[in-house]
Amino acid sequence: MEDSFENMDPLQIGEDYRDKDLALKAGKRIRELASDEKQTYKFMHVCGTHEYTITHSGLRELLPPNVEVIAGPGCPVCVTPPEDIALAITITKQPNVLLTTFGDMMRVPATGWGSLNSARSKGAKIQVVYSMMDAIEIARKNPDLEVVHFAIGFETTTPPTAVELLAGPPENFSVIVSHRVIPPAQELLLESGEVGLNGFILPGHVCTITGMRPYMPISEKWKVPQVVAGFEPLDVLLGLVMLLTQIDEGRAEVENEYTRAVTLDGNVRAQEMISQVFETVDAKWRAIGTIPKSGLALRSEFASFDVREHVSVDVEPLKFEVPPGCRCGEVLRGVVGPKECPLFGKKCTPQQPVGPCMVGQEGTCSIVYGALASKPDS
Repeated sequence: MEDSFENMDPLQIGEDYRDKDLALKAGKRIRELASDEKQTYKFMHVCGTHEYTITHSGLRELLPPNVEVIAGPGCPVCVTPPEDIALAITITKQPNVLLTTFGDMMRVPATGWGSLNSARSKGAKIQVVYSMMDAIEIARKNPDLEVVHFAIGFETTTPPTAVELLAGPPENFSVIVSHRVIPPAQELLLESGEVGLNGFILPGHVCTITGMRPYMPISEKWKVPQVVAGFEPLDVLLGLVMLLTQIDEGRAEVENEYTRAVTLDGNVRAQEMISQVFETVDAKWRAIGTIPKSGLALRSEFASFDVREHVSVDVEPLKFEVPPGCRCGEVLRGVVGPKECPLFGKKCTPQQPVGPCMVGQEGTCSIVYGALASKPDS
């Protein structure tokens, strides 16, 4: 194993992806590759788990001042449009309707509507489940109820939705589909030029499904390097070494640090099932806007599972994407960090979130707040 960390292969690391000596060697190699202080490097990840690893492991402290790693729109509950939350709350006002969803979604606020948690406190029938399979089982056991599952998430959580719909749920089951696709959001960020990105750390769990191919057109078009990385500290540091090496060598490719889980083609069977059930559509991302071909909608053959076919709903228009003063939109786009929001840690806390980024394990503000709160002098 070379002291410079220059030719490190992920498979050489073995089982210890938190080895301090290797982390220091990786930090040294990053500083060598970024030794020209006049050159700045700004890399974005699009995964809440990456932000947790980076923040709670103190990885930014290993980086030179001219290398910055920022969080992008990698939190699925954060980018879920408030109109979908309002729709879910409205549906629960119908008789004999039970809404199911995942735990993090319960606390995400929709301005003027509150959250699913607040709706449940007022008597709405809402139940947290661990999987869509649990929701379908509830529907089977309660034929007198109309069970609606709020299906959210990126490519990682889309295959279970497709699998269950292909298996044929009971007639009293339907879904609110709020799945999103990552690459079009990256395109939007690059096209805007708002942040000036030099490359991406790609989400490892998403790429286990998609593989690396969907990201290749981005590198070809925008000439930015991208590296699929895992979620341990050394995964992220090695990903940064690989990104800086590409820049140093004048390359812009999609490379794979997370070789123990991700392949070039990904999970082809999962992709086939997604394609059977869904078609890509233009979709809204909270506080970012409508992104072309970034969402999924049920194909006509599965339209009977769309909640709108089962329950008559009329959602009032929302006045704000996020409340006045909240900068979650800029946090999601990587324009500002959480501590630059005037509400952070004051009016907005994990206990009383004002914006969506302060909710859950993948919300950037929530992660940063948790790390600050865990420091002895905080």
